[in-house]
Amino acid sequence: MSSILNTDDIKKALDAFAVADSFDHKKFFDMVGLKAKSSDDVKKVFTVLDADNSGFIEEEELKFVLKGFAKDGRDLTDKETKAFLKAADKDGDGKIGVDEFAALVKE
Repeated sequence: MSSILNTDDIKKALDAFAVADSFDHKKFFDMVGLKAKSSDDVKKVFTVLDADNSGFIEEEELKFVLKGFAKDGRDLTDKETKAFLKAADKDGDGKIGVDEFAALVKE
């Protein structure tokens, strides 16, 4: 992840959302600088977050999304995970595809 995004930006963003139920994906993607990245870089980040390489980020992987940015990132709460999934899952299949992730990042 640090080859794509600035480590200091990642740390600041993780610190900003350290409190449970404070996670806001729009602010987070903006703070880590992902929003300004190319679609290729956004796809690389998706690949890192897709832990089982299924081509999708499922709810269980989404819970650990902050750990994908830094090992010491916290787990998302169930409430945050469900809200994040709801925001991204445009086709209602219960998981996030690469195009859905890219669209969410650019919102």
